[in-house]
Amino acid sequence: MTVLAVILLIGLLVVLISWGEVPPFVAFIVTALLAALWFGMPLDAIGTSLERGVGDMLGGITAIICLGAMFGTVIAESGAARVIANTIVGAVGLRFVLIAMALTGLIVGIPLFYSVGFVVMVPLIFSFAKRTQLPVVYLGIPLLSGLSIAHGFLPPHPSPIALIKLFGADTGTTLIYGLLVGGVTLMIAGPLLALTLKGVGPKAGAQTPALFADSNLPDEKLPGAFNSCFTALLPVLLIAATTFAAHGSSTLSFIGQPAVVLLLSLIYATFSLGVSPGMSFKTLMRDCATSMKEVTNILLVLAGSGALKQVFVDSGVSAQLGAWLQSLPLQPLVLGWLIAMVIRIALGSATIAGLTAAGIMVPIVASSHVNPNLMVLSIGAGSLMCSHVNDSGFWLFKEYFNLDLRSTFRSWTLMESVAGSVGLLCVLALNWVLQA
Repeated sequence: MTVLAVILLIGLLVVLISWGEVPPFVAFIVTALLAALWFGMPLDAIGTSLERGVGDMLGGITAIICLGAMFGTVIAESGAARVIANTIVGAVGLRFVLIAMALTGLIVGIPLFYSVGFVVMVPLIFSFAKRTQLPVVYLGIPLLSGLSIAHGFLPPHPSPIALIKLFGADTGTTLIYGLLVGGVTLMIAGPLLALTLKGVGPKAGAQTPALFADSNLPDEKLPGAFNSCFTALLPVLLIAATTFAAHGSSTLSFIGQPAVVLLLSLIYATFSLGVSPGMSFKTLMRDCATSMKEVTNILLVLAGSGALKQVFVDSGVSAQLGAWLQSLPLQPLVLGWLIAMVIRIALGSATIAGLTAAGIMVPIVASSHVNPNLMVLSIGAGSLMCSHVNDSGFWLFKEYFNLDLRSTFRSWTLMESVAGSVGLLCVLALNWVLQA
């Protein structure tokens, strides 16, 4: 009966968001209240449970998400993203252009939120396509697969950071595993898949959007190639370095905390990419303040998912659900991936799919020997699966690349599904290696 109730509540959440177009935060709170009443929580305890869930979820990640948004803004506004793309493609030439585009997407995708990365990088795809006379979808899929993989697998993106907190995983270890899994996945879902997409292109007579003209920022105002790449990767370098070297050192442990890493990276980027080349400090800070609008909805979604998760925990449902799920003949990593995939298909949002699946899988991770770092990656892979007409990314790709629905399914949806499937296989392979 408990399992059926949870299924019905998740179904209600799906209906509220997808059919009713209720804001996700409100949908989560409504579902959490109904869950609390359904499972017989004392009325005077419901408010406390909701507040605790929201506070626990946002307390550790709000600073990370906000600082990450500002850091990504500096990378974009300074022209560093453009320099990174030009440098990588210029270094490898046309022969390896697909690999270059994929690596560009992954590197740029680490500091940038997906929607920001999309808008920043798509003009470069059209620019390269015009320069090389290669199809835009053929060039675009590898780059956008890099953005997607960074969004689904790698901290400091919102969903991986939230899952790390929920499962008690380690940020540095998850990042290292995520780079291993993401690197293999990227090559298959990006360059290899793109080789099959040369015949997929814009609708007949479609014009390149004016939005995607080359940037007017003069070359002499752009930062250097080394500075751009080093700064974009600085959060990764700091987290990885302190993870390996922090044992017994309180100073390195402090520096390796994600919020501290991003704050240091933001300060460095502001001066190395912005102020030093001649950008106005005040203008850059205003742009950073504007970027906070990008994260408002993300934070609200995280807050709502935290409230629902806490109700499941305080009502005892998580423990019951965990006991039932453990009886299923599925490896926990596969189960987490499957739940995330189902919710992704139903709701369209990778972030909501990952968070909802994580709330269900928390008791499994707590009561079993599954590696929490790999569970973060497994659910992240499931949350990428089967993007279709209820996903904003699907429509961004379709409209900006001027594709029909069939071509969008053939390219975008297939790319996301290959990334999610290969990601799971890589997670399972890594799990086997770690247990050997």
